[in-house]
Amino acid sequence: MTSFYPSQVIEYLYCPRYTYFEYVLRIPQNEEKYHKVQRGREVHDEKLEQNKNYLRKKIGVQQKWIDHYMGSPQLRGKVDEVLLLEDGSYAPLDYKFAVWKDRVFETYKQQLYCYALLIEEIFGASVNKGFLVYTRSKHKLVEIPINQTSKNEVMKSTEKMLEIIERNKFPKATTYKKRCLNCTYRNICIK
Repeated sequence: MTSFYPSQVIEYLYCPRYTYFEYVLRIPQNEEKYHKVQRGREVHDEKLEQNKNYLRKKIGVQQKWIDHYMGSPQLRGKVDEVLLLEDGSYAPLDYKFAVWKDRVFETYKQQLYCYALLIEEIFGASVNKGFLVYTRSKHKLVEIPINQTSKNEVMKSTEKMLEIIERNKFPKATTYKKRCLNCTYRNICIK
């Protein structure tokens, strides 16, 4: 069975054809060329090294696991920090090389929902919130609620992704045509 990284689920939600082009036709995106992606990875590694022993007591962190890889039949990925909170629940924390602009992008939320499912499966504990740290805004910490509906949507997405791959199914494109403007597959996609 195929398991997916959160980034793959996010791409699917952006446009289902990402899954088709990348995993059925095996045409890579070559995202390594994007400077922002590379810089984000560098900042990510720096933050993990700097915050190794720091526990965020203000949000009730009792223990944490850094750069923690987890895998399940549906999902896999490396969470920046898995937090054990004082109420016995767990929470994912993810660093973002971004500026806080008074709103959380849907892609960031989806990533946390994926991590929540992984944490629940691997640690056998409930996850009802996650955290984002905006490194370009003085490390602003933002709490994101995570409910069962959001986790169920991720599971539905992974099932639909598997269907595309296993059935060699060409899905409908996104209905948001502005997304096509910067798509790495726009030159080969039949709209």
